[in-house]
Amino acid sequence: MSQPPHTGAAAFFDVDNTVIRGASAYHLARELHRRGFFGVRDILFFARQSVAFMVRGESLTRIARIKARALRIMRGHSVAEIISIGEEVYDEVLDSRVFPATRALIDGHLGAGHEVWLITATPTEISDLIARRLGATGALGTRAASKDGFYTGELDGTMLHGTGKEVAVRALVAERGLDLARCYAYGDSINDAALLSAVGHPVAINPEPRLRLRAAEEGWPVRDFARRRRSMKQDLRTGARSASWAGTVWAVTAVVRAGLRRVRG
Repeated sequence: MSQPPHTGAAAFFDVDNTVIRGASAYHLARELHRRGFFGVRDILFFARQSVAFMVRGESLTRIARIKARALRIMRGHSVAEIISIGEEVYDEVLDSRVFPATRALIDGHLGAGHEVWLITATPTEISDLIARRLGATGALGTRAASKDGFYTGELDGTMLHGTGKEVAVRALVAERGLDLARCYAYGDSINDAALLSAVGHPVAINPEPRLRLRAAEEGWPVRDFARRRRSMKQDLRTGARSASWAGTVWAVTAVVRAGLRRVRG
């Protein structure tokens, strides 16, 4: 099948709550816990961060805490093992959490001859996998350093978050001969604002309140895929806040059950 011509345009997608409903790394953490990579205190920590993400959105402080904890946990483990586990997590959990409307956007950009890149603080083991499964051009994520195929417990470069996304995209655009004015960007958090401001076609997807306000000020389009999905699955009287608390209860329940099973074992 012939491929569309290169157009000099690209679409840049954040991952969590833009492509994947919720925090993708949380599901990897749950599976690692199940396999004994870390204990109850760690899983409770990640659960609290996931709950905070659902209720209040992203936070630079929260992201830094997650990064430090995760790097310590991964020290000494095999890169190949984590990639294999990530494949299982995608098949069992993440694939069903991809927003159909975002998947359609990605397919539309690819069909128009645009490059499609995931730009995310999510670990590369997850972001690269999601990009491959969705047929995207590639992904830029946070990379944990490794030596001889094993994680060192340090970061390779900087965390791809906030203004770091804009810096990374500008470098990618220059490297690949793209035109920022013809590019698109999609994000859900105020921390995606720098990236959205850098392109000619910014779009806020499922925006947290701060980004929704910024989008209104800038005149950026807003698309609420998460709200649409909930409305199809829940009673029409159930609002977005109720759905968020339902997700919170689910996350806490799952963690408590896992902890009890470990203690009883």
